[in-house]
Amino acid sequence: MLERMVEINSFTANRDGVDRLGRLTAECFQPLGFVSQTVPSTNPDWGDHLVLTRRGKSTRNISLISHLDTVFPPEEEQRNNFRWQEEGDRIFGPGTHDIKGGTVMMWLVISALKACVPEVFEAITWRLLWNSSEECFSKDFGHVCRSGFDKETVAALVFEAEGQTSIGRSLVVARKGRATWRITVRGRGAHAGGKHRHGANAILQLGQTVQQVAALTDYSRQLTFTVATINGGTVLNRVPHEAVAEGEFRAFTPEAYQQAKAALLALAGPGQVSSPADGYKCQVTVDIVSETRPWIRNRGSDELLEVWRRAGKELGMSIEAEERGGLSDGNLIWDAVPTLDGLGPWGDNDHCSERSPDGAKIPEFVQVSSFVPKAVLNVLALNSLAAS
Repeated sequence: MLERMVEINSFTANRDGVDRLGRLTAECFQPLGFVSQTVPSTNPDWGDHLVLTRRGKSTRNISLISHLDTVFPPEEEQRNNFRWQEEGDRIFGPGTHDIKGGTVMMWLVISALKACVPEVFEAITWRLLWNSSEECFSKDFGHVCRSGFDKETVAALVFEAEGQTSIGRSLVVARKGRATWRITVRGRGAHAGGKHRHGANAILQLGQTVQQVAALTDYSRQLTFTVATINGGTVLNRVPHEAVAEGEFRAFTPEAYQQAKAALLALAGPGQVSSPADGYKCQVTVDIVSETRPWIRNRGSDELLEVWRRAGKELGMSIEAEERGGLSDGNLIWDAVPTLDGLGPWGDNDHCSERSPDGAKIPEFVQVSSFVPKAVLNVLALNSLAAS
């Protein structure tokens, strides 16, 4: 099943591939009694979200969440020969770890519940949801999830990959919030040979401003700023009149997030770079492009973690709490229902496709031996959660 999924390119912008994977996923779960529904993305260039439902004998319901898309365009997979490759205990390939392995974990867990505790499986209404565009963080999927939550929703469980510590596994109970930003500098153009003194160089100003942005990073507060792209100028014989940089910042706490946002916005205004001729200053504009709130540590997630910890204790597994820097669909739903993340198998190097002979570059992989133990843990915990 995983091999068939990995062989389908489901890069977010490959709408046909994402929808093809959605159809295959629905086909895999259909024998377990799930009815398929697709929900169009608000972005017409992206594929459809997928919702599978199996009505139970009670109104109590549990949601399991994954996503369909990956970050790898078809040409990148071909260029790097990045495909399904089994090597010992590792399977390399696009989505093996993030997150097609998580989808297969969902299938393993649901199948085992049906086979081993049919009375519990039949009692619960199961909703399985796949985001078509998680890698671009489409917030409309949050509305798709939340529209099915009610007072009878026991939990929302996200099947991103588990973490590993020196003593055991870790499950995600909180994630950083993220804002993306754009800084635009408008200077004054001038002929680079005849009127150089008249110009106010926007690129020079942007260079100073992005240094100020980078300096806002504070590792002691787990606050990070990333300058991701820079563009400016048009031709070589002109003092550049405009330059643009884009990036993001991330923080765990609402306080750090808001302070970071305020500090970034405070960089707007007259710049330090000016025309030697008349003092005309570059102007700096700062815009927040998108925002995703932090998933803060909360009682609902911690109570779910305790259910998995008790199951782990029965199995001789140590289960730890993890506050993870990356975003997931959990950021969109944690405040609506109790949410736990990291329920997928273990792997590494997600978002990587290159491999070098010296081993310095290793592409994404999933560890084969992580599937069954994690599935057993999830089944035991879900059985306890559903039966309580």
